[in-house]
Amino acid sequence: MEETQRQKKIAGIIQRDLADILQRAATDGGLQGTLISISKVFVTVDLSLAKVYVSIFPNKEAQELLDGIKANQVAIRYELAQRTKNQLRRVPELIFYLDDSLDYIDKIEQSLKGDENPIENRDLLDKRKKS
Repeated sequence: MEETQRQKKIAGIIQRDLADILQRAATDGGLQGTLISISKVFVTVDLSLAKVYVSIFPNKEAQELLDGIKANQVAIRYELAQRTKNQLRRVPELIFYLDDSLDYIDKIEQSLKGDENPIENRDLLDKRKKS
């Protein structure tokens, strides 16, 4: 089912404000070299739930930071409510997920650049057996 225009607008508002909230919290918390961004927000039809995909760079600290974000979920939602009180009547419940699409793309690029490139070395591919 496709998202309605209202869902997209609310997702955009949440995405913009959450990115600012999380990045500011990271810099205030002493994580100067860490980049936190919100890659996508999906809002349910009844606008009660928002799935937030968080992208964290560098990747080595990603799971630890995501756990910290989940632990402070109530404070983050409160800060979001303060920022969007003139735009949203009710702030949806936030569920945070780690967006590992950049890591996945990086692994594909590394495998294509490395020695195990199936395009250049056809012997790595399984041979088809003729019956």
